[in-house]
Amino acid sequence: MTERTPRAFFRPLATGAPAPLRELPVQLERSIHFVPPHLEKVRAKVPEIARTADVVLGNLEDAIPADAKEAARAGLIAMADMDLGATPLWTRINALNSPWMPDDMTQIVARAGHRVDVVMVPKVEGPWDIHFMDQLLASLEAKHGVGRPILLHAILETAEGVQNVAAIARASPRMQGISLGPADLAASRGMKTTRVGGGHPFYRVLEDPHPEGGPRASAQQDLWHYTFARMVDACVTAGIKPFYGPFGDIRDLDACEQQFRNAFLMGCAGAWTLHPDQIAVARRVFSPDPDEVAMARRILEAMPDGSGVAMIDGKMQDDATWKQAKVICDLADLVAAKEAASG
Repeated sequence: MTERTPRAFFRPLATGAPAPLRELPVQLERSIHFVPPHLEKVRAKVPEIARTADVVLGNLEDAIPADAKEAARAGLIAMADMDLGATPLWTRINALNSPWMPDDMTQIVARAGHRVDVVMVPKVEGPWDIHFMDQLLASLEAKHGVGRPILLHAILETAEGVQNVAAIARASPRMQGISLGPADLAASRGMKTTRVGGGHPFYRVLEDPHPEGGPRASAQQDLWHYTFARMVDACVTAGIKPFYGPFGDIRDLDACEQQFRNAFLMGCAGAWTLHPDQIAVARRVFSPDPDEVAMARRILEAMPDGSGVAMIDGKMQDDATWKQAKVICDLADLVAAKEAASG
């Protein structure tokens, strides 16, 4: 038996820990904006960033130098006392096999557990990593009186993690989502690319030869399509959210938008943003379609309490479609509120 039984799945793992969530809250997560908390100049801009980004994430792992790890952790804890409005605060801790991870968890939960909503876990290789984090968080929440469960978000960035992605997605009721981490995944697989996300000019398909000869058209392909599909299927099956990770070339907003749009079309809820210019791209790409919102509002108007059956444009709507419409309308309302707040 590698999974908890249904009755035990939603049972707190420590005496005094908050009960796990049975449903994820409806949240706007189009852009998860990464901030290096050890840089005071950048940290000072966080309240302004929170007006446009849907999630502010204090990054403690990659891109933070070893001699700045403690300063980054202290900076993340300081961010917990900033006025971010309704914008959630997340963090990406150091890898589970690093010397910084234990202090990341004990200090963050003790000093910022009231404010941090989601902990991103890098290089998750199997459900055992999530089980460890689940138990650790429950014990720390109980010790420090945290009143609601801190959720977990796994980063898919090793070949073993891809192999086990379905088990990772359903490993705990704390699971909020999974993000694709293309750079480390490329290294794990031995892929011949140094790009952080996006396509590669040499990964192409070539049209068949012309009978009369001559040049043959070719098109650049997406290195990540297979992994995307596996990740999305695993997340949707488990009732959690899939996300695209970073797009490294912050100057190429056109390619960034196309990669984000590919992820959106395949089912992703949002993407990481590494530069403020990418926030606007994510907000544009991952917002609900206006026509879908209009149809969803018609369903809610026809079935105000979600019961019964309604015919709209010749199509039957029932309680299942009402639930879908409610999610879309709730997201649209969150988008409208966010747009109003950002001016």
